[in-house]
Amino acid sequence: MTGRTLRLCALGLASMLSVGCQILPMPAFLGGQPHAWELPPAPAEDRAVVDPARLHRSRLANGLEIVVLVDRRLPRFDLGLMTRRGAAVVPLAQAGLASFTAELMERGAGDRTALELAAVVDGLGGSLSVGVGWDSATATIGGLSRDFDTLFSVLGDVVLRPRFDADEVERVRGEQLAGLEKAREDPATLASWAFARLLYEGHIYGLPAEGTPETVPTLDADAARAWYRRVFVPANAIFFAVGDVDPEAIRARVEATYGGWAVGEIPEAGPPPPSPATRRVVVVDRPDLNQVQVLIGHPGITRTEPRRIPIQVMNTILGSAGFSSRLMAKIRGEEGLTYGIWSQFAGRRKVGPFVVSSFTRVPEVGRLVELSLAELVRIRDEPPSAEELAAAKSLLAGRFALGLETSTAVISGLVDLDVHGLPADSLDTYRGRIRAVEQSEVAAVARDFVRPDEAVIVAVGPASAIVPQLEPFGQVSVVQP
Repeated sequence: MTGRTLRLCALGLASMLSVGCQILPMPAFLGGQPHAWELPPAPAEDRAVVDPARLHRSRLANGLEIVVLVDRRLPRFDLGLMTRRGAAVVPLAQAGLASFTAELMERGAGDRTALELAAVVDGLGGSLSVGVGWDSATATIGGLSRDFDTLFSVLGDVVLRPRFDADEVERVRGEQLAGLEKAREDPATLASWAFARLLYEGHIYGLPAEGTPETVPTLDADAARAWYRRVFVPANAIFFAVGDVDPEAIRARVEATYGGWAVGEIPEAGPPPPSPATRRVVVVDRPDLNQVQVLIGHPGITRTEPRRIPIQVMNTILGSAGFSSRLMAKIRGEEGLTYGIWSQFAGRRKVGPFVVSSFTRVPEVGRLVELSLAELVRIRDEPPSAEELAAAKSLLAGRFALGLETSTAVISGLVDLDVHGLPADSLDTYRGRIRAVEQSEVAAVARDFVRPDEAVIVAVGPASAIVPQLEPFGQVSVVQP
């Protein structure tokens, strides 16, 4: 490089530095104005999640509810129908039936076979899905505005006229059994299955929603039709539409397509799950593993639990706030026993589980369980500090906003409220209810809803090495995967 080039480079660098010094303010700690990222976040604004003028609700004479959210920013739409019951209303002997039925509903409807149905949707660049959870089943379709008529018609066929063709029944049954066999290779899945069996013995929650190798072979077209006719009835359903749609036109089309649908009745929600009151420990023997999956938990809350907001704040402090949660700070940050540990209350129509989930090296299983249980005791005995409470509230308010970035996410949240019979303004008031939670409320729900003495403990790994470490926590049973 020549001397002239070096001098030019030096001048250029000096110029850039000079400009930079003129543009960038002095950091606050040096006495200058603070940068934007040094300022506290602006307070969350309490307002309706959506403009009421864009949200339209109505109901057909047969009981079918209609929810429409208009969003014309893009020339596309999503339509769907959600039921108020799901896999929880399947008999124990038919575990997996809801998933079996949902998959079959995608495999042919109306005059179209499975291949023909897929061809028409894929040919339009659309998406069709039928899924099921414990509390609901959902059929959805989406695509470009120009293809609305065709895709609306396809959804009507899927919801009202599923075929349940014999060859598809055989194919879906085989796929479901293959999926169960494949899932047995995953330690996390084995842990969740064993945890559910232990926590919900004799209840449908205790079996995988996909069924078991014993129940799936018994499923057939007649069983699928019976469950479909029981659950897919207008009194038990909500039709929803979001995107570039006209509310009045949607209402007319829904009336024309679904108005003659026989009313039906909302199925009974099923019996409550059991409530084990003593600690139990199970090891799923996988001698080939060097890392152990661990679940610790007990019955938690329903989706409609009146104190669910303080419980959510408490659980954020305990184990769902990432590195700022107590579990992560202690077990990863201080002890280095795992890469991740978290806790969750899974609210369902009936009491869902509270679970602490983690993984660790084989020699550290006992220590991880000991410290996890100690943190459950501590959240009961040591109320959150003002700093912990403020951080949890801020995190929950931020997550809430991120979770509703799209109109599709908003309408999913609104329909979920309807499914569970929660107030329609629950999204609008959420942040205000979060901010109103006090330390005393968090302390109270921790005492009432965290019960380490009743926790069941599941570990998946080599039993010969794990059992001695877990014996201090109760009598250990060993099961095969």
